[in-house]
Amino acid sequence: MTQQPIPTQPYGSAPQKVVILDRDGVINEDSDEYIKSLDEWKPYPQAIEAIAHLARHGWTIAVATNQSGIARGYYDEEELARMHERLLALVREAGGDIARIAYCPHGPDDDCVCRKPRVGLLDEIQSALKLDSLEGTWLVGDSLRDLQAGKSKGCHSVLVRTGKGKRTEAKGGLGEAQVFDDLAAFAYFLQPHSYT
Repeated sequence: MTQQPIPTQPYGSAPQKVVILDRDGVINEDSDEYIKSLDEWKPYPQAIEAIAHLARHGWTIAVATNQSGIARGYYDEEELARMHERLLALVREAGGDIARIAYCPHGPDDDCVCRKPRVGLLDEIQSALKLDSLEGTWLVGDSLRDLQAGKSKGCHSVLVRTGKGKRTEAKGGLGEAQVFDDLAAFAYFLQPHSYT
């Protein structure tokens, strides 16, 4: 499930300063045909800067992403690693960092514990970041299953309108989730001062 080793530096137990992001549709362009290669992985420039901005201001950023394309045979874990290496490099170039990337390689019929809306990925992030709970953290996604996973762990749920977000918003049933146009708008909401 994991993409990175557990950080050696403890992040403490300040869950209000943690943001967990879905990947496809939030950080990068999504596709109904799946993002199958590094060439197809196209980040939203404003999302990279938003992640870096939050990290520079003391927020711990993690990513929790369903990647059923692996189970479907569209790409392998090595190709996924290349995508995530590019993501990490771009965020670092912008002056930020991602503390953890957790992914589920299973398909919807595999009955795994990690595929959102189940909470296995979030449990992994909680353990890796050495947090007592995820209560009060932020979970940002573009689909209802992202919001459901976050709610199950006591996160503040956020829907962005990028990716599948507009379709998700139109269907309703968002509960108490807040809605933003994109990750940059959410980052400005969290950390409005000195936004660069």
